[in-house]
This record gives sequence, C-alpha cells and structure tokens, in this order.
Amino acid sequence: MEIFNILKIVGGLMDLRDIAEFSLQGPIKKDLMRTAGSNIVLVCLETGQVIPPHPEPYAVVFVVLQGEGAITVGRIEHPVRPLHMIAVGKGEDRGIRCDQRMVMLGIRDDV
Repeated sequence: MEIFNILKIVGGLMDLRDIAEFSLQGPIKKDLMRTAGSNIVLVCLETGQVIPPHPEPYAVVFVVLQGEGAITVGRIEHPVRPLHMIAVGKGEDRGIRCDQRMVMLGIRDDV
C-alpha cells in the first residue's frame, strides 16, 4: 500500500523515523507520495554507501533530514548535513556519498 494511502488512514501524520529503513546491501528508497506532477521519496543510506553520479530525466530537490555526506550536482560535490537542501535539474548528473548514516527526502518534479 502506498504511504500516502496509509497517511490518510492514520489521519495524515507520520513520523518519518518510523519508516526509515537501512540495508547493508545498498540504499533504500521508499515512495511516500505520488501525484500527477511529482513524487516524494524517502532515501536512506548506511555509512559508506554511494550512489554514483548519473543523469535522470527529471528535476529533484533533496532535503537532508539526518546524517552527513555529499551530493554531487553535475561535476560539483556539495558537502551536506541535516536541514541542507539542494536542487538538481532535469538531465543533470546527480550522486550521493554517505559519510554518516543519512535520511533524505527527494522531491521529484515529473512535469
């Protein structure tokens, strides 16, 4: 069941710490809410995990909720920590390096 439907059932409130999930096998991405023009995901990485820079056909804004690391946009690596936000344009390379267990929101623009 999509998280948005679960939120409606529980009155619209959810503590993201309750659904954050980590794996030594690799990053975990969970869809939280999908609309006609956007998608909000929770991205969780263990210390040392990396998502290599790669292009995607959509723009995204990452909001770091927990942890530290770096987010690459194009060829520039930006150090990030809690409450940092960074935007990546459609078709731009993006990558993530986790230096300390991370939880992030990814707000994807599909328009």
